[in-house]
Amino acid sequence: MRVLAALSGGVDSAVAAARAVDAGHDVVGVHMALSRSRAEHRSGSRGCCSIEDANDARRAADRLGIPYYVWDLSDEFHDTVVADFLSEYAAGRTPNPCVRCNEHIKFDTLLERGLALGFDAVCTGHYARIDVRADGGRELHRAADLAKDQSYVLAVMGPERLARAMFPLGATASKAEVRAEAVARGLGVSNKPDSYDICFVADGDTQGFLARELGERPGEILDETGAVVGAHSGAYAYTVGQRKGLRLPRPAADGAPRYVTGIDTTRNVVTVGPETLLSVRELVGDAEVWLAPDVPATEPTACEVQVRAHGAPVAATVKRDHGRVNVALTEPMRGVAAGQSLVIYRGSRVLGQATITR
Repeated sequence: MRVLAALSGGVDSAVAAARAVDAGHDVVGVHMALSRSRAEHRSGSRGCCSIEDANDARRAADRLGIPYYVWDLSDEFHDTVVADFLSEYAAGRTPNPCVRCNEHIKFDTLLERGLALGFDAVCTGHYARIDVRADGGRELHRAADLAKDQSYVLAVMGPERLARAMFPLGATASKAEVRAEAVARGLGVSNKPDSYDICFVADGDTQGFLARELGERPGEILDETGAVVGAHSGAYAYTVGQRKGLRLPRPAADGAPRYVTGIDTTRNVVTVGPETLLSVRELVGDAEVWLAPDVPATEPTACEVQVRAHGAPVAATVKRDHGRVNVALTEPMRGVAAGQSLVIYRGSRVLGQATITR
């Protein structure tokens, strides 16, 4: 197959590309330039698309003996991932930009361009497995290394994109094994630190980024009775379940800590209350993406759901209804916010995904 290998400049994508070459594929490396300020340098594990990353990707491609290109996708990234991030926070929801990046950039824009150029598949360094059934159907599963599993952020890709995806690291036992393989192959990125946090917020100050982009919008913080207990400079800067950074002038009457329990950006109000108000037993999601046609779930179906990239799955009953997903949890889940990605599993297999609305 002709394979387009996405090279981020990190160790995972480099080893994934190397394995694709070993498998006999015709591999071409491409680095996605996503930042509009590529003259900046990396700061440890934060940021992306820096000069160092592009150079590291080029050196990896040279070592593997494959062609290498840089594709400027910064406009697409800004207009989809960054714009969605800002609009979701402005509406009082809590988005996951990694989910949107995989949906719109890595397995939409990149794949679309690759297919137009005659490539058969896109290869990435994600930690997830693709199992092929006897009937040829493809299933997305958790990675063998659960500590690195990225199936949660990949669930949004849909069956058509799944058919064109390759994840060579999915069955690898540990990240240490990947780094050791990089050393053996002479790849200079073997000790490069993993990236984390939001890639386009290089300093890690999400609230500062939102304030710069959305501006200050002073408002009130109310308790569960409706009494004013504090003030904020923008309701968008808060998320359900948040405890730190509330800066309330006085504690609750019983001295118990208070958490954000609601965000109303129309009224520009943040509501806080005791931890007990954070527990929910039902979830509703829309914009459903379903990866398991053999598990229709149009009737109540036992499964597990996960609402954070590295959160614990919770047993639940799920029912699909014309693009909407209704979830009844077997035990309460705490601090769930609208806008989060709801991923549905059966064991290690990803069944589908939706965006939480309430």
